[in-house]
Amino acid sequence: MNHLCVRILQSGVMLPLKEKDKPIVQKLLSAGCCARCVLRFCCVSVQAAYRQPQQDTLKELQDFISSAENSKSPDSAGAESTDRNNKSHDAAVSEPPEDPPSKRAKLELSATGAPSEEDAAAVVKQKDEESCVCVVCLGVLQELCGPTQAVKIAEAVKAEKYEFDTLVLSVSLPAQLCVREHSCWLHVKKELREKSVALDKDDVIQVKEAFKWIMQGLVARALGGVAVVTRSLFEVGVEFTHPETDADCHFLATTCPDCFKPTKNKQSVFTRMAVVKALEKISDAKFLKHYPCPPAQPSSSCMPRDIQCLHGSVFVAGRYNKFCRSLPQTPWVIDGERRMESSVEELIAAPLLSSFRANSFNFSSSGREDVDVRTLGNGERCTFSFFFFCTCRGFCLLMCEEFISVPVWLAGRPFAMELLNPHRSRLSKVEMKQLQETINKSSDKIRVRDLQIVTRDAMSRMKEGEEEKTKSYTALIWTQKPIQRDDITFIDDIKDLTLDQKTPLRVLHRRALAVRQRVIHSMNTRFLDSHHFYLGLKTQAGTYIKEFVHGDFGRTVPNLCKLLKTDTDILELDVESVDVDWPPSIPE
Repeated sequence: MNHLCVRILQSGVMLPLKEKDKPIVQKLLSAGCCARCVLRFCCVSVQAAYRQPQQDTLKELQDFISSAENSKSPDSAGAESTDRNNKSHDAAVSEPPEDPPSKRAKLELSATGAPSEEDAAAVVKQKDEESCVCVVCLGVLQELCGPTQAVKIAEAVKAEKYEFDTLVLSVSLPAQLCVREHSCWLHVKKELREKSVALDKDDVIQVKEAFKWIMQGLVARALGGVAVVTRSLFEVGVEFTHPETDADCHFLATTCPDCFKPTKNKQSVFTRMAVVKALEKISDAKFLKHYPCPPAQPSSSCMPRDIQCLHGSVFVAGRYNKFCRSLPQTPWVIDGERRMESSVEELIAAPLLSSFRANSFNFSSSGREDVDVRTLGNGERCTFSFFFFCTCRGFCLLMCEEFISVPVWLAGRPFAMELLNPHRSRLSKVEMKQLQETINKSSDKIRVRDLQIVTRDAMSRMKEGEEEKTKSYTALIWTQKPIQRDDITFIDDIKDLTLDQKTPLRVLHRRALAVRQRVIHSMNTRFLDSHHFYLGLKTQAGTYIKEFVHGDFGRTVPNLCKLLKTDTDILELDVESVDVDWPPSIPE
């Protein structure tokens, strides 16, 4: 029966060690493990125990293994006493008395040559006095885990000038620590098997966890009381390396080659995940054949290679209008050569990157327009000719001040910008309004509205129902044969026209060859002259309007050429509305 032996440090922290832990403590200390790694292997989950000075913890462990009282229970001690009394009584009856029992016991113990627990503790203490680097954590839980390191972390964070309320502390350790821990586990496992003690390796506290338990409070104090939590958008990562023992993992590549496959993004095949996978596959016998147990004593500690700060992305959404027919939505690069000096995403991103102090961005939108297509909106006050007729669910927008507030379809194309690693993560509504004005004043080619910070989950609204949403367009059409007004009026009566569109030739280099069905829900016309008219369309998203007009050499059927029985082409195209009720409208 194992009895709980609670050891109380000078600071009042209790070490919940048990009798079964004594051989583990003695074996690990003798092998060169630090006091905190010993606690890990004893599955001590009391966080405060790791925060104590390691010298205090080590002294308590030494006292624990040298304590004769902790090795015996009162019941067993009583039984042994009774047994000794009985044996003494029998001896007194049958034999004449010899030397005193206590003296004889000491002589017999000395004759066996076996070291006492006090002698073992003395050996361990002597080993500690040499200030050896821990054979398992390689010093991470020793001198690299304290107030000095916490101050270095805090200084690195302050230098980056992030704005944050909380942070999460992460640590990256050399992969060879897994090998060394496995070796010590096998070293302890053999002792436990002999004593019929069961201990699961998964119960051993990880070095990362112990490091965080020690450092979180220290880092928080060094940063002036900032809360260090388990989940936060702001992450501070500490990376350690140990070149001296890099070769510890190499034998695994021979014994478990399937676990180590080179990848383009990794500098070494010996990643932590690969090493862990190999250790799960390798047998104990094969491991012990290639690697010492316990591990060899290192001559140096780990080195903190880098302290990295990373803030979770901030997502900004809005709607944009594009008034220029020579502005692509994204940078236009062909054969490595840039064709246009700017783009919609760059004009929007530049002020956002500056305000949020972000490293980079990812841009997405509800569809995209060609470089020569304008994206307009009936909510904008402008005098483009196509506004003189209605294409938006029967609402008319007259160029009169008193009719500006007439209900209209949503204006502009929805977009979202993911700002990566922003040093500033919060802007007030007033600041967002000012940022929107800054974007709009920076160029007359675009205009944004409804600019706001959104969540990652909310961004999915923009892509929901991608195939079901509708869009409205206005196109200026040219016809080869002369036409009259009555020649195009029948188009107004066409409803829900289904098209079979083979991937257009102009996008075949970036889209798979396929036939896609799309629906034109309604159309209306406005006659201009014998060779020109305006065509308004309300279509299913994803419809290729240009190909519907000119037919794309018969790749889109039916098409306007077939309907009018003459060659037609599109001279101008404008997107008037995108039927997505997101992001929420913000009153001007």
